[in-house]
Amino acid sequence: MIILGIDPGIAIVGWGVLESGGPGKKLVPLDYGSITTPSGMKTEDRLFTVHRELSDVAKTYRPDAAAVEELFFNTNQKTGIIVAEARGVLLLACRENGVPVYEYTPLQIKQAVTGSGRADKGQVIRMVTQFLGLKEPPKPDDTADALAAAICHSYAGASRLADYYNRPTTMAGKIGEEGKGSRSAWASKLGGANAEVLRRVRQIEEKRKHEEN
Repeated sequence: MIILGIDPGIAIVGWGVLESGGPGKKLVPLDYGSITTPSGMKTEDRLFTVHRELSDVAKTYRPDAAAVEELFFNTNQKTGIIVAEARGVLLLACRENGVPVYEYTPLQIKQAVTGSGRADKGQVIRMVTQFLGLKEPPKPDDTADALAAAICHSYAGASRLADYYNRPTTMAGKIGEEGKGSRSAWASKLGGANAEVLRRVRQIEEKRKHEEN
């Protein structure tokens, strides 16, 4: 499986492409980099550049999936809106190239890469470098974050956790015809055949709640 990791940003968008042979197999970095736009560039030109360059990456590597970090508004709503605009054209580029998109929260990505949802950026970069056997840490930091998202999907995508995390829910503001209600309510519908996945899901959710409190 070829996985494209994406870290949306304002002036810089990180991206990374990994090859995953499945659970327990070594992750192979195929390529990684960043899309950089000048701070003074017009918004429409910036979005066009981001869309065009990510489309080129998708056309080159034909990924089976794209892992994108979810956007959370902080106190600076203006910054959040600008990032959301860039994120929109990134998702569009994936859709136009037939790449399924999977979204993960920063906590889920950190948990998958470092084992702790409260890991700092330095820890994430070190673990990404170690996981992928890179000679030096990927730069800029946005690129390391994109590779971390891809690593996260390499784990979650091996089970139904990826579908669980990406199910439309009212909590995430993704209300779909089949997605109304909590993620726990949807997970309970998976049935006894997926008891192990459900157990892992509950552990992750309980740990997430504990870390957030």
